Amino acid sequence: MSEEKLEVTVDSELKDTHFIFTQKSARSKKILDYDYKRCSGCGICLEVCPKKAIEAGPLIEIATGLDAPPVIIDHTKCSFCGMCAAFCPVKAVRMNVNDKDIFDLVEFPHLEGGVVFNDKCIPCVICKNSCPEKAISVDFTFPKKKILAPFKEGKTGEIIIDMEKCTLCGLCAEFCTAFALVEKKVSADSLMPFEDLLVDKTKCDYCGICVPLCPEDAIKVKGEFDEEEVKKITPQITGNIRVDDNKCTRCGFCEKVCPYDAAEVTKPFEGNIELIDEKLKGCDPVGCHGCFNVCPSKAWIIPEGKKIDVAKDFCTFCGACEKACHVNAIGVKRRSVKHTNIADMPWANDWKTAIGCLITKERKRPDISRTLHVEKAQKKIEPPNVIPLVNTRLRSSVDERMKELSNLLRNKSIRRAWEKKAPDIAVDEIKKKL
Repeated sequence: MSEEKLEVTVDSELKDTHFIFTQKSARSKKILDYDYKRCSGCGICLEVCPKKAIEAGPLIEIATGLDAPPVIIDHTKCSFCGMCAAFCPVKAVRMNVNDKDIFDLVEFPHLEGGVVFNDKCIPCVICKNSCPEKAISVDFTFPKKKILAPFKEGKTGEIIIDMEKCTLCGLCAEFCTAFALVEKKVSADSLMPFEDLLVDKTKCDYCGICVPLCPEDAIKVKGEFDEEEVKKITPQITGNIRVDDNKCTRCGFCEKVCPYDAAEVTKPFEGNIELIDEKLKGCDPVGCHGCFNVCPSKAWIIPEGKKIDVAKDFCTFCGACEKACHVNAIGVKRRSVKHTNIADMPWANDWKTAIGCLITKERKRPDISRTLHVEKAQKKIEPPNVIPLVNTRLRSSVDERMKELSNLLRNKSIRRAWEKKAPDIAVDEIKKKL
């Protein structure tokens, strides 16, 4: 019985910043989506690819501003195994099989990690505003002051904020427009996204609801209100906090900045990152800034008294900074990797090998030392072209005739006759002139 041949087609297209590769067969449709703007150039996909179908781009130049893909995928070599998508720490590569994301398919193991908010979460806006990837969103569901106690003009009183107690959680600002948080730039050595809380007294009618609302008892109000009545109408802080898994890098900013120990971060990699002092002599963090630009966790800092440093608590050990450093002053080593279960499938050993190389950075590939090699036929060496000798007398005669012909073709009547498809007339005219 003849075996039916399975026809497979592979196509590619570019949409905005996405390189999309599609493999179709009678059994499946696989789509590999690579967003080069999301890619940090860590090189993990190069390490795990069993077909050597991925090559690194000019990573150092890209880290310092060149707009180009950090990696190049050769879809003609790609087997669409999904390993690059499964182990990309920033999800710059995604793959689906028959319209299902491989993260939802048990036969595709992948990196395991994420952020969980426990029951200590109020919620508030500190983690949302400190997240370097804007991966956290908060939707508050409690009623605001304008609904519970509309603003009344002419009310007098006094409001005091104890900044020793205040955590700058921002709940008062969410509740009432009289409060305003002063934002500041977040960095690995300064996680708090706010630096002060201000009160616009022209918008405050001293209703007193903010007093029991504050979780830290940091607000005091003197005014014309009934404390017992205020407590009855003060809403319970409620809301929904969500993490966009496609943006979250598991850096740990939210865990460190939360004053209530409500965020719990699990990183897919554990390891170590070191700066090589001898190589740092050539480092120019202000002029280069490559490691700052590629780090998905924004873990790099320039502390006082040092040229450069990294906040190790926020490092995810992806290795992007190591690839981007033009003086090779950064060393990243991974010692463990968290991943989902490897299903008992025929290709399970291939996935184990790929996971192993995430630590060793060396991919074991099939031994081809005993394969047959056919020597290429040597290219036949052709004798060099010989330039023929030129008869100067004949050449001079030809040049004279060509000159006469050129002058003749400048004649408008002859050209017009030629253009009117009357070549016989034109030839006769040429003969007369010659």
